[in-house]
Amino acid sequence: MPAETADDFQKELIDLFIEEAHEWLQNIHVALDELQQGPAPERHEQLIETMLAGVTNLCVSAATINLPTVKEASFAAVPFVQALKDPSMALSVQDFFALCRQLGQIQTALTCATGLSFEEAGNGAREEVPRAGLSPREFLQALHELQKNELSHASSGCNYLRSLIGQIEGQVQAGVECIDVTAIQGYLARVSEAEESFLKAIDERVPEIFKKMSVLETDGRDVSSRMKVLEVILQDVASLRTEAQQVNAGSAMMFFTGLHSLLVVVAQRHILLASTRVESVKARLCAMGDAIRQWVEQGRAQRAAIDQLFPASHS
Repeated sequence: MPAETADDFQKELIDLFIEEAHEWLQNIHVALDELQQGPAPERHEQLIETMLAGVTNLCVSAATINLPTVKEASFAAVPFVQALKDPSMALSVQDFFALCRQLGQIQTALTCATGLSFEEAGNGAREEVPRAGLSPREFLQALHELQKNELSHASSGCNYLRSLIGQIEGQVQAGVECIDVTAIQGYLARVSEAEESFLKAIDERVPEIFKKMSVLETDGRDVSSRMKVLEVILQDVASLRTEAQQVNAGSAMMFFTGLHSLLVVVAQRHILLASTRVESVKARLCAMGDAIRQWVEQGRAQRAAIDQLFPASHS
């Protein structure tokens, strides 16, 4: 086959791969977004299959047309998808971020290999982009500067800066030339959605739990009614504990774990607590609600500050 004809054939293969790769990545991102909403187990399994099929297709096709960096980045994404496979396990923000980061590595590899942008677009259009951009070293330096200000020293426990610094340091060590702004912003958006949902749950359930706390100190009702109220409180506290774990609200998770343990003992042993003890628990419950609101507000501030580090075209 003449060299020119061979080059034309390779270009056709790459063009076809680019179209398919964009579709596979889009399907993976859509499935990942739905997965974070906590679908039914059957749907959870389907979404995992969709993501596994996408990264597998990317890996095989990249190998076929000799794009080794794309193949390796796609193959490396498989264990991150498999880590989300069990619908009975609580999925943490770190799990999703790890997969998002690897998807960003795939997009970076595709851009480097083809010279085309693979950032998500509604019409699926592709455009040539310059290789120069915000380098991991530049972004890492900006994150360190941001870490020095008061945001990183707040008592709310937000750790976006520490998490991002660790991830970007890994990219620097791996020799990545340009960070995937879209992947990072997508991660921050998902974190924001999860935390706002958690705050909504706190605002809705904590007042109800507070009202029902009197059941811990009174036996002015029959045992059956008291146990029903305790069961409702236990379910709400367990739910809040799970949601706190999913958004990595460490202090909140510890508090609701302790409260749940106390309620279990009260329910199992039919214990009546002294009014002073109940008031103490109620006070701590209110304080935790306030602390969570502060934690969410601090998260908003940190995400806004991080977003300001990106080029204006990505803001």
